[in-house]
Amino acid sequence: MRITNPSELPQKPGVYIMHNSDDEIIYVGKAKKLRSRVQSYFRDEDKLDRPKTQVMMRHFAYLEYILTNTEKEALILEANLIKKYKPHYNIDLKDGKQYPYIKITNDTYPRIHVTRKIIDDKASYYGPYTDVTNARGFIDFLNKNFKIRTCKNMDGPCLNYQIKQCSAPCMNNISQEDYQKNIRRVKLLLQGKHKTLIKQLTRQMNQYSKNMEFEKAALIRDQIETITVTLEKQNIQPTMDVNQDIIGIDHNDSQAAVVILSVRNGKTNKKDDVLLNQIDAFSDREILTEFIKQYYSIAPCPDELILEDNIEDEEIILEWLEEKHGHKIKIKIAEDGHYFTLIKIAKKNAHISLTEKTKEMENPLLTLEQYLNLPRLPYHIEAFDISNISGIHAVASMVVFENAKPAKKMYRKFKMNTPGPNDFAMMKEVITRRYSRLAPDYQGIIDEKDSMFIKPDLVLIDGGKGQLGMAVEVFKNLGITDVPLVGLAKKFEELYVPGRSEPIILPRKSTALHLLQYVRDESHRFAITFHRQLRANAFTKSILDDIPGVGKKRKQALLTYFENLDGLYDASLDDIKKVPSIPEKLAITIYDVLQEDRMKNNGQ
Repeated sequence: MRITNPSELPQKPGVYIMHNSDDEIIYVGKAKKLRSRVQSYFRDEDKLDRPKTQVMMRHFAYLEYILTNTEKEALILEANLIKKYKPHYNIDLKDGKQYPYIKITNDTYPRIHVTRKIIDDKASYYGPYTDVTNARGFIDFLNKNFKIRTCKNMDGPCLNYQIKQCSAPCMNNISQEDYQKNIRRVKLLLQGKHKTLIKQLTRQMNQYSKNMEFEKAALIRDQIETITVTLEKQNIQPTMDVNQDIIGIDHNDSQAAVVILSVRNGKTNKKDDVLLNQIDAFSDREILTEFIKQYYSIAPCPDELILEDNIEDEEIILEWLEEKHGHKIKIKIAEDGHYFTLIKIAKKNAHISLTEKTKEMENPLLTLEQYLNLPRLPYHIEAFDISNISGIHAVASMVVFENAKPAKKMYRKFKMNTPGPNDFAMMKEVITRRYSRLAPDYQGIIDEKDSMFIKPDLVLIDGGKGQLGMAVEVFKNLGITDVPLVGLAKKFEELYVPGRSEPIILPRKSTALHLLQYVRDESHRFAITFHRQLRANAFTKSILDDIPGVGKKRKQALLTYFENLDGLYDASLDDIKKVPSIPEKLAITIYDVLQEDRMKNNGQ
């Protein structure tokens, strides 16, 4: 059911799903009371607490909702929907599915292997690991020491059995009970419970010795020694029974880096870092909350999470995580002492990670906002271009970029009324036509779903001071004072802004400059395409149809041979003579008519 009025919503727990006019899901949220929560989005734009919410509501068309019995059920459903649809205005966690996990299959005689995909197949997953080589090396260690099968089909003894590295369940050399006992030991190691495993093996070794089964006792002894030596090499020899994740976060206006220090049995044995996108306008607590929800819906959760601050909905989230992972989970706030030191280490690593990511990929919108001293992030950019030949079939284009990407469904075409050739006057016309809808005294019907009523964050004018001055005059006449303008002069790629005599020069390798060039070039491409289309339509209707002897079939033959109308327009007489079904006399007539039309359109 499509809802546009929040008063229609019930005061019950559930999930609300916001859509735009293209039926795309743009935001998913949960609420204890749906009506109260959703009504907060429908205040006047200047009363909304975040610019990002203002932009989102400009694109809002309708919402759907799903009722749940409890707030916890709403939390679970929200997490699943965000993971499935990745809505544009939700925080985007570059989740752990990109990292390798160690998987123990759910077979009668399970196998161990590396996977990057977690599915609901009742298998056991451990990780994520940042280095696939380390993960494979650990699997090799487990397979050899616990004699786990590596074959897929169990179709007879293999080489591993012959070199005594497989227990050969395919030959019934080991009972299902004993094989599963080895799998449980493997799981203890993967869970970081090395001390528990060594105690179990020691008890079994002593029992074999007591029963005078010395060969079996020797095998267990060798296992204990191998495990101990391996742990010492990895510097994860347990000193106490504690499994924790220490979580540190650093962020800028658009991205956050999260570092997770994994402590297993008292020793830090692994570091993972995760990138969060689309975090602008979210508070530190909201960022941390969303990370906990999204990350631990995929990755195994330890007994304790060490954080620098409380999260929202802590009680409900912990209840959900405990139910999902099957054990008690605590959250501890690091205020001082050892945990505070570990948090500082995690935050320092997060800062380094974020700095490296920022260097790798400069955010062009942030850079533009800083260089141009804009009042807000230029999320929505519009640009224009004029295309005509000596004023014939004059057209203008408007292209729209949102979040630094073309929003092609919002592009617009204009047929010019201004006589030409006069690109300056035509640009003035199209800017007036476009932004008159935003004028305070606009008298027409306002359709909030029409993208032409969206107020852009930046308007790009192709040209220098003169073109920019013209646009400033148009905005002044319309009474528009809160839409930033910038001119891009092509010769030296200089940026001009109102009220500043000297241009702004962006570094040649700046992604912000590249974005503006992309916007300008895209507006030029779109204008030329529209102009060619109009010229082609006029060309086919007036030129070819008026040539005696050129009927429907011969017209199609000409267009097929030259691929398009521009090709025919530029063809030589000899080229036209080669077209099947076109006699020589007719070819001469076609060529003469085309050349005469070309000279007329070029003013010759």
